[in-house]
Amino acid sequence: MKSYIVFGASKGLGDAFVKGLPQAGDRVWVVSRTRPDSVDLNDGVHRVWIQADLSQQHASSIISEALQGEKLDVLLYNVGIWEKEGFEDHYDFEKDTPAEIANIIHVNMTSTIICIQSLLPNLRKSDAGKIILTGSSAGLDNTNNTQVSFVASKFGMRGIASALREYVRKDGIAVTCINPGELAAEIPYEDGAERAIVEYNGTRIPVQDIVALVKCVVSLSNVSCVKEINIPAITDVNA
Repeated sequence: MKSYIVFGASKGLGDAFVKGLPQAGDRVWVVSRTRPDSVDLNDGVHRVWIQADLSQQHASSIISEALQGEKLDVLLYNVGIWEKEGFEDHYDFEKDTPAEIANIIHVNMTSTIICIQSLLPNLRKSDAGKIILTGSSAGLDNTNNTQVSFVASKFGMRGIASALREYVRKDGIAVTCINPGELAAEIPYEDGAERAIVEYNGTRIPVQDIVALVKCVVSLSNVSCVKEINIPAITDVNA
């Protein structure tokens, strides 16, 4: 039996992790602002919702208190916000407000660090603890993204993973950063990968592919550590 905690679990890739990763008998703590429908699934997985707003500094305390010292095998930090209309053709970095910039950096980086810090005691109770961070191909070199704050935060996610990996090496906890390209996150997990492929003509990655990668990483023994996985769509010439 494995125990998971999934951040950003109410929709998209986070929802896919909650539905597709665990097996009957596993436990999943589901972290989100709104209660997701996945909590009500009757598939033998014990899911517990933790209501938390990761833009608030006290969120980490709410989450650690909810776990009450329980063992964690896998921590999946799948949170990322970006600039308003950041991926539209008319996006203009110079119109980003200081408050918007600060919030992006806080949610995408500061909250990541604080929440992981608070849950390390739980992860140390596992025989093969795993921390898996969702980065982005926008955080890799030589991409053409102009969303300064979002891109900076995803470069920062890789830095968090690198330093954290060294810090928890003594504890036998493996840290992985997965950097996907654009996802077909609007297509529900239960609708299947084929619908996502057809809907976007193969230009966006089905969430099922990322779930399959994470399943592989989670299944590895405590001897192995997958440091980083870059997975753009095959049609993406900019990643």
